[in-house]
Amino acid sequence: MIRLQNVTYLVRDQDAALRFFVDALGFEVRQDQTFDGGWRRVVVGPPGGGTGLVLAAGAADAPVGAQAGADVAFFLETDDFAQAHARMLAHGVRFREEPRHEPYGIVAIFEDLYGVPWDLIEPPRA
Repeated sequence: MIRLQNVTYLVRDQDAALRFFVDALGFEVRQDQTFDGGWRRVVVGPPGGGTGLVLAAGAADAPVGAQAGADVAFFLETDDFAQAHARMLAHGVRFREEPRHEPYGIVAIFEDLYGVPWDLIEPPRA
């Protein structure tokens, strides 16, 4: 078996990003460790497994917020759209649209801390 363990996700502020992913999106902290020399490794991910995001502090000229251009960069799947949507709204997450029903599920585009578009999606139940 082969799987994608983690991906680097550029951020301006690791603490703000950590709060966003944990509080607003419901991710868990998988690692938050500071090493000799002050380098900090922060990894978050969906509860129960799946690919994690390494919240890497980008340099001043890093393309934070432009990782995927104008396209939806990430697809956050949930089995309870209404609950996830409500939690995210309560934490100030900006949705670009109202939830809509598509053949592939209930979906709405939202933005992360840097304006990167994500899909929140609940696939249809079989």
